[in-house]
Amino acid sequence: MNSWFKSGSPWVWLSAGGVSISLISVLGLLWLIASRGLSYFWPADIYQFETVNEKGQAVTVIGEIYDRESLPSKQLSHLNLGLDPTKETIERILVKTGNRELVNLDFRWLLMPLINKTTMPEDVVVVERRTNGNFYGFIEGIILDGQPEGLDKMAELLERVDNFQDEMDELQKVDIGAINYQIERLRLKKRKHKLDETLTVEREQEIDAEVARYNADYQVLEKQLMAIRDKVSRDQLVVRAMGGEVIEINFEEILKVTYNNKLSVFGRAAVFIQQIGSFLIDDPREANTEGGVFPAIFGTVLMVLLMTVIVSPMGVIAAIYLHEYAGKNALTKLLRIAVINLAGVPSIVYGVFGLGFFVYMVGGSLDQLFYAETLPSPTFGTPGVMWSAITLAILTLPVVIVSTEEGLSRIPSAMRHGSLALGATKAETLWRIILPIASPAIMTGIILAIARAAGEVAPLMLVGVVKMAPNLPLDGNFPYLHLDRKFMHLGFHIYDVGFQSPNVEAARPLVFATAFLLVTIIVSLNMTAVTIRNRLREKYRMLEH
Repeated sequence: MNSWFKSGSPWVWLSAGGVSISLISVLGLLWLIASRGLSYFWPADIYQFETVNEKGQAVTVIGEIYDRESLPSKQLSHLNLGLDPTKETIERILVKTGNRELVNLDFRWLLMPLINKTTMPEDVVVVERRTNGNFYGFIEGIILDGQPEGLDKMAELLERVDNFQDEMDELQKVDIGAINYQIERLRLKKRKHKLDETLTVEREQEIDAEVARYNADYQVLEKQLMAIRDKVSRDQLVVRAMGGEVIEINFEEILKVTYNNKLSVFGRAAVFIQQIGSFLIDDPREANTEGGVFPAIFGTVLMVLLMTVIVSPMGVIAAIYLHEYAGKNALTKLLRIAVINLAGVPSIVYGVFGLGFFVYMVGGSLDQLFYAETLPSPTFGTPGVMWSAITLAILTLPVVIVSTEEGLSRIPSAMRHGSLALGATKAETLWRIILPIASPAIMTGIILAIARAAGEVAPLMLVGVVKMAPNLPLDGNFPYLHLDRKFMHLGFHIYDVGFQSPNVEAARPLVFATAFLLVTIIVSLNMTAVTIRNRLREKYRMLEH
């Protein structure tokens, strides 16, 4: 036994067991997030329950089964529901019923002993709407321009409305948005001239004439928009709810009509893929509890890329100075200790620093110097994507510095001396020999920085991220990339949906779906960086020996 311990085998097995447990834990976590997140997109079966309420009245409930749980019978004894007193537990199910215009809540609990009959009608439909959530019921007919029409026209009408909605979005976000942007630009230009006391009569008339031209174009586009809206609001879908109420739903509110119970496995798979696509490319709806997360994806990727562009040269230059140029004295040791300690500072502290220094001090000064005409409305003196990227760059800077310096320390001194002996300057040696060989270590630091920055939420809540951003930081208006704008982030989206949502039960699957998407994006960014690092490592492997 003593010889076995002395051989080191127990520590090898202990290490292997620790790695195995860690790997299983990570895979289990990913499986939990993926299974619950992806199930959000799978079309569920729609049930019709014939049950009774607390007053003993017969009630019909239509919806999806969301959850099941067992309750102790004692908790329900005060309701006098006539339940079997011999049973210790009673099962109940959570049903998503939708139909918000008819009932107050999207969900209701049903006790299994009170359900008299459960069926799955094939003709029940799920109407996904732009507002008010889903509607569950039975289609009674279609009203086309005030006249009844057959159900065979439904697919055509849905496609017609989608085309009109695309036209309206194009007019509002591109054409009308560009005109509003130019009018605001001219207003600020006029105000700047007033502040500089350079507003002559000729300039004012020229600006007013240009504004008048834009207003004339705006009136034309507004008439086009109103004409399209009149066409969109023309037709209605008549549906019967579970309580027998007949409701008319305008086609402009409808996104999709699905007969879930009629779908085959391949049909469900097609809907599954379609809903994942919509989740990735659509804008959020209903306080982020429905729709897609494209603005959050865009904001997350843009912020991480900007952060990477900022932190990479800063970290590499700092590491080069500390290792190649700084003397081995107390000051250098103090700087290294400070860098290492910065890695342990809570991220929210960086957020407070970014808000106070970058936003209020630097951004406020920029507004005073270059954007005085916009005051008191701030331009850069308010949280935005640029300040978020810089704050996270400062947060991840120690990681890049330490990783780069470790890579530089592994390069033999003989390579430096040999390069200098052959006539190269120190700058040429650094640029042509040292940095290429250390590039894998630099990429390692960047990978770690990306992994940490992409998942940070606390500092972003102070320096730029918001619940809902009406405009993306990138659009067709000059200067195209608007670094002063606020943005959406997947991490904050998870927090908002999971903890600030007015309907927690409806938002719970979306939390897992967004979390799985965030993990996927982080893994994709890391894998891209790892691929680049491995290629660099193979390219310069021979130079290390």
